[in-house]
Amino acid sequence: MECLKQAINEIPSLKINEEFLVKDLFKGYEWNRLAIGERRQLGSVFQNAVKTGELKGIVQLVKKSTSNQQIYIKLKD
Repeated sequence: MECLKQAINEIPSLKINEEFLVKDLFKGYEWNRLAIGERRQLGSVFQNAVKTGELKGIVQLVKKSTSNQQIYIKLKD
């Protein structure tokens, strides 16, 4: 999934202990161009990468936002 690669490549730009949403890893117009189904799928795949994949130990789930979006925090580089 190309969108996942793009999101992962943006993580080094974040500061340690910075909280973010997946959509924060994209420029506004790039995120808006994704179909809602693609956004949902990306959210699931990203969360899986955090829990068991290549982002485990680098990014952690924090909580859900008021709009029910998953909030993450960057733990280390």
